[in-house]
Amino acid sequence: MVNALGRTPDEIWPRLLAADRSGFHTRDDIVPGRSLWLAEVEGRLPRIPQRLRRFDCRNNALTAAALEQIESRISDVVCAVGAERVGVVMGTSTSGVSDAEAAIRHRVRTQQLTESFDYDQLELGGTASFVAELLGLGGPAYTISTACSSGARALASARSLISIGLCDAVVAGATDSICGLTTNGFSALQAISDEVTNPCSANRRGLTLGEGSAVFLVTRGDADIRLRGVGESSEGHHMSAPDPSGEGAEKAMCGALRDADLDASDIVYLNLHGTGTTLNDAMECAAIERVFERVPPCSSTKSLVGHTLGAAGAMEAGFCWMVLERALREPPGPAHLALPPHAFDGEVDPALGALDLARAGAQAPMGAIMSNSFGFGGNNCTLVLEASPS
Repeated sequence: MVNALGRTPDEIWPRLLAADRSGFHTRDDIVPGRSLWLAEVEGRLPRIPQRLRRFDCRNNALTAAALEQIESRISDVVCAVGAERVGVVMGTSTSGVSDAEAAIRHRVRTQQLTESFDYDQLELGGTASFVAELLGLGGPAYTISTACSSGARALASARSLISIGLCDAVVAGATDSICGLTTNGFSALQAISDEVTNPCSANRRGLTLGEGSAVFLVTRGDADIRLRGVGESSEGHHMSAPDPSGEGAEKAMCGALRDADLDASDIVYLNLHGTGTTLNDAMECAAIERVFERVPPCSSTKSLVGHTLGAAGAMEAGFCWMVLERALREPPGPAHLALPPHAFDGEVDPALGALDLARAGAQAPMGAIMSNSFGFGGNNCTLVLEASPS
């Protein structure tokens, strides 16, 4: 994992629990006439190998930064089952758009594209192709682009590839990078706040964009953390606005519980989609009230890393994975989960119902945890993760 909080899970975890918002900064060079808060990854990123120079863009460099952290584990699995039995499913919504923007600006000035630009950087499918070629994997490789649910759906697809026998393991996750096209688009939709996003607040004014990558190695065998349930829906209510009833979100959450063979009362923490927009927060909270008789502790982590768009579902599943994994190996131990706090101005919107927003230092008993991802066009995906210590 790599995002505005850090470059590895070990670096990110303490800053996540501390509700560290120092990764945000302002830029006034993306949207004309606006100074916007963004959550960008700082520092140098890995160099793309020369043999893969056609994939050399910021989006793939972010992916490479995440892959470095699990590359040895992937190599072990390849040695055990063979490269042809390891697939790749990646999510993205921006691919190499930021590099294309730079190339086009260069062309306006010089009448030529930059030497480093290649159309493969722009292809949505290029994200998965890059990972497969970088790691030498020969199984199915494809990219999912369903807006903000892309990363969650990539994990769902990875589980499906394994369950139907096409793969023994899948490298799955998502990456998105800040670009002018997306930022101006959200600005035109009046969905971006002039301040850092304030989810579930009576004063919320919109989202804040971020970037990053989160990648998993999904395997068939036993592991300490299990993807126990997946729920998906696609109601197609509107191209950019959520269904105000929250029906699609409700179906995704209920589907994930059925798939996991769990009751709503078994969920001990809920990672909200929580964009901080007026419509999304209202829709999600209405759906939550119908699913849960008693709402578990919940929080939106987008106020710490921004809305990482296509990467958000994988990023937030990664945060949930960290909650469970740290409980297995760190004090206070497997009896309790340390929860990411809900960072906002503290003024809960009473219209959102009885939310139990996690405060700093909040804990929950060991149990299953849920993560919501709801995208444009009504593409909804909910994941349920569970610790199963060996």
